[in-house]
Amino acid sequence: QVQLVESGGGLVQTGGSLRLSCAASGSILSINDMGWYRQGPGKQRELVAVVTRSTATNYADSVKGRFTISRDNAKNTVYLQMNSLKPEDTAVYLCNANVVTFPAPPSTATRVGNYWGQGTQVTVSS
Repeated sequence: QVQLVESGGGLVQTGGSLRLSCAASGSILSINDMGWYRQGPGKQRELVAVVTRSTATNYADSVKGRFTISRDNAKNTVYLQMNSLKPEDTAVYLCNANVVTFPAPPSTATRVGNYWGQGTQVTVSS
């Protein structure tokens, strides 16, 4: 199995910065895309940013120029640097990873699964 553990959330004033981290652990052979999603109060979950294994990135329009996603493949970790934070960025931020896992005996086949972290709260005060 695979576990994703996020850290780095908290309370910050408008214009401030936070850096989120998400470390994956478990029976990991490799990780494809890693990304960050968020769900604000009364809102649907939305994609914030995604980074491929080759470090290509994609961002939601609402965070372009303010947020930067990066990853460390050696540490199975993805980061989200958030600058110029706004009250509308307030949400629970969730890490997501598409993971290739080692075979589980007696099977000899690798498996691919989509995994989520438990979420970390980001609150931006006005």
